[in-house]
Amino acid sequence: MTALLDIENLKVHFPVRRGILMRQVATVKAVDGVSFSVDKGETLGLVGESGCGKSTTARAILRLIPATSGSARLEGTELLKLGGSKLRQKRRDMQMVFQDPYASLNPRMTVFDTLAEPLVVHGVARKNSEVEDRVRHLMLQVGLSPGYMRRYPHEFSGGQRQRIGIARAVALKPKLVVLDEPVSALDVSIQAQIVNLLMDLQSELGLTYVFVAHDLAVVRHVCRAIAVMYLGRIVERTSTDKLFSSPKHPYTQALLSAIPVPDPEREKKRKRLVLLGEVPSPLNPPPGCHFHTRCPVAVDKCKKEVPNLEEVEPGHFVSCHVVKERAGLAPDLLGS
Repeated sequence: MTALLDIENLKVHFPVRRGILMRQVATVKAVDGVSFSVDKGETLGLVGESGCGKSTTARAILRLIPATSGSARLEGTELLKLGGSKLRQKRRDMQMVFQDPYASLNPRMTVFDTLAEPLVVHGVARKNSEVEDRVRHLMLQVGLSPGYMRRYPHEFSGGQRQRIGIARAVALKPKLVVLDEPVSALDVSIQAQIVNLLMDLQSELGLTYVFVAHDLAVVRHVCRAIAVMYLGRIVERTSTDKLFSSPKHPYTQALLSAIPVPDPEREKKRKRLVLLGEVPSPLNPPPGCHFHTRCPVAVDKCKKEVPNLEEVEPGHFVSCHVVKERAGLAPDLLGS
């Protein structure tokens, strides 16, 4: 399988300025050295608590916010160095579906205008009849009636608005689509419909997804591989099956232990891993491993040295001194 997207040591730091002269007094390390790759036609899930840097990573890849350093390559093209017309041309290959369907659509533009704009701007359709045909096709693709194309966003429900956002994202037939928590703002009854639509479009159009989410149940259903983030860094990355069957990092184990089990008897017997304390601020992250302040198995080395993301089993990467010292066997924190 060929990697479509390669991210290496990506960092996104935001300066904190104060005073009359707006001097920089601190730095927020929102993303602090993230690396991963996504194969063509696959879906990678980026998961973690709120504020861990998932959405910032996604936006930096698409050049919606500037990256401080690192590399982001789409089919071998370095995205972080593109500018002007070359970047604009490359945007045809990478699109985004935003989290909030209420804020991501222009309230003054009809659905037709919203979907026609990228087609016209990138010269995909020039004649009015071609544009209208493409818009009709897009609406049918996402399960909306073309008869609604002259309506405004406020006339649609949240699920319908997200379908419009998805139609806009796939209008140019991109190679990469970043999904920034696309179902978290929707009712549970609608989430499954949107997830199924995304999977159908991926199969139909050969799309590659980066799926940003905090709902592990949705990620398990959609993604083939998962990268777990904590305070700007990836702490574990592997296939979805391996992550759920054999989590290695203590933080990943804690996340999985928080997922409720529908069987009351199993839920009663299951051992929970409850993390103590609060997530440290990215303005002043702890030295060494960022997770050591809440980790139940941390050792002195964790407080001083930053653990590298290394392969402890075939296809299973973990950033943890304890796991690596135990020859890739994680401490049994969760029990059976």
